[in-house]
Amino acid sequence: MQLRSDDFTHGRPIPVANAFGKPGAPVALSDNRSPHLAWKDAPEGTRSFVLTCIDTDVPSCGDDVNKEGRVVPADLPRVEFVHWLMANIPEECGELGEGSCCDGITPRGKRDPIGPPGSVQGLNDYTGWFAGDAEMGGDYLGYDGPCPPWNDSIVHHYHFRIHALDVAKLDLRGGFTLAQLREAMHGHVLAEAELMGTYTINPL
Repeated sequence: MQLRSDDFTHGRPIPVANAFGKPGAPVALSDNRSPHLAWKDAPEGTRSFVLTCIDTDVPSCGDDVNKEGRVVPADLPRVEFVHWLMANIPEECGELGEGSCCDGITPRGKRDPIGPPGSVQGLNDYTGWFAGDAEMGGDYLGYDGPCPPWNDSIVHHYHFRIHALDVAKLDLRGGFTLAQLREAMHGHVLAEAELMGTYTINPL
């Protein structure tokens, strides 16, 4: 399988337009448009697709995150942060236009994000990040783009993956988690492809 985007190439920076945050005293909200994605060469027997986007460079400890006069050290252990989970994408779908699934920031999160007919989308980790915030707290479903700590000492890597499945539908409801998705996908993945983009707000 192959996965590509008209907005960025593998290993290169994700455009600011596809991000949640951008540089601006020290961080500002960005356009938060879901990127263009297209895939092909799914194996015979493919009946649906799953799309995920995960940042693998999120600080495991938030003591220094976004604090003046401090820097998130490069040697700090890193964990996953989910930016997008979409399951039950129909087999005839092979492309998503830029902004077709998200175009702008929705305070407190999107409850019914747009996607291909029959698809279902899960929670992203802004749900936990904004928990307790009176203006932004809520359940964030669908795509919300990069917004790494503005004082992080490393560039973050965002892994977009398309998975070809041998079943037409996974038993998942809107708002599922990454753990639930991985459990439901187990034993059904025929092939997958990855497109990795980078992003930073720190001028480094």
